[in-house]
Amino acid sequence: MSSEPIVYGSLAEKVAPEHTALLLIDMVNDFADPKGKAAVKGNRPLDHIRSIIPTLQRLREGARAAGALVVHVQHTALPDGASDSGTWLESRRRSKFSAVDVCIEGTWGQEVIEELHPLDGEPTVPKYRYGGFQGTNLERVLRSAEVRTVICCGASTNVCVEATAREAFAREIYVVLPEDGCASWSRPLHEASLETAANRYATVCAADDVLAVWSAAGEER
Repeated sequence: MSSEPIVYGSLAEKVAPEHTALLLIDMVNDFADPKGKAAVKGNRPLDHIRSIIPTLQRLREGARAAGALVVHVQHTALPDGASDSGTWLESRRRSKFSAVDVCIEGTWGQEVIEELHPLDGEPTVPKYRYGGFQGTNLERVLRSAEVRTVICCGASTNVCVEATAREAFAREIYVVLPEDGCASWSRPLHEASLETAANRYATVCAADDVLAVWSAAGEER
């Protein structure tokens, strides 16, 4: 007879730093810098994504201090349309506040913003669609580090953050979403995405709740 699986019920159990990864999703120049293509070509307002940078900096530093893994997930497109498909182009051409040629591999636009620039040794994972797992090495990075929980942050809540979170859950990984650590151009879509997540596949909390767990873990080390 099989034994009952171990279930992490509390936030403290879920985000214990020894088995947790902080995923910073799409905090790249083309999406988050005023000179990036989303703002310049797509007329995207940046207040929402710029507002979460200080929170992400605190989470990043808290993760580093506690010993949790920090992973930078970058939206990426291959040069000369090599990663495009008809369905992808059709979707991107009608997407609000964006542009088709964002985050071209090897360009400034694909790079993580200076405020959250990766430290040496921190993994960066290019992704070619909304979710961070499909067609990437993210799962291998996490499994190699024995990660059981991901904290999904960044932009946009209702698109790439949500897609990555759902893909993690489908891979039997716990998901935590700091509501003040992710953002969308639409507040109603941000809130709807978080409400769905909280009711079905993730723990929704404040960034300070995670940091409190990590601070306590640091004191015990």
